[in-house]
Amino acid sequence: MRILITNDDGIYAEGVLPLVQWAKTKGEVTVVAPKVEQSAKSHGIEIHKSFEAKQVDLCEGVTAWAVDSTPADCVRLAILGLHMEFDLVISGINRGLNIGRDIMYSGTVSAVFEAGNLGVNAMAVSTSPAYYVDAAREMDKIWDFMVKNHLFSKNQMWNVNIPTGGSDEFRFTRQGGNYYSDQFKPEENDMYLPCGIDVFAKSDSDEFDTDAVLVDKVISVMPLTLDRTNLELYKQLRNPEI
Repeated sequence: MRILITNDDGIYAEGVLPLVQWAKTKGEVTVVAPKVEQSAKSHGIEIHKSFEAKQVDLCEGVTAWAVDSTPADCVRLAILGLHMEFDLVISGINRGLNIGRDIMYSGTVSAVFEAGNLGVNAMAVSTSPAYYVDAAREMDKIWDFMVKNHLFSKNQMWNVNIPTGGSDEFRFTRQGGNYYSDQFKPEENDMYLPCGIDVFAKSDSDEFDTDAVLVDKVISVMPLTLDRTNLELYKQLRNPEI
């Protein structure tokens, strides 16, 4: 199996090597990741200017490229620019959960969307900063769960979130609501500093990724889709008599 690893924390982030070492037990590994942190850059790509991509020494037996652009561009460059072929893209392990509506902002998840857009199976893996260093130890059980349930034959893109401390329990989920927001602190010289605040509110449902990870402390596994159409409304508009 040919595996591409990327992230939005940067190629030298602390969580990269543990994931790479795990992935090497599953196949041939290539790393194409941002040169510097690209958190919350969403699905931004560069279309107007060139950007740097250099081969770097990361670890033995792994080809690695440091890219001066976003995670989505890392996937695009690897497949469209460097003409590499992959069976799987793993984006992560992210230092911070990617749950609820934060998925909109996530560079980690956007790399998965880009892989899916280019026809490659992909999964994002994220956890809390408190469990970031140790999260790679969950990869065996996550992979076993994906394989046992034939998930990539059912859907091309998946978003996996690991609670602090890990878990042996998995739950299929759907996207929850906001769990983080920002206040903006005015500073001198017309500057504003975004300051993150917790706005999570527990729901009465076990369907949401937010509750699964933050309340029930289980591993959330959520299928993703590229189609942003409101299908329910679309069907009503096309068939008003129904």
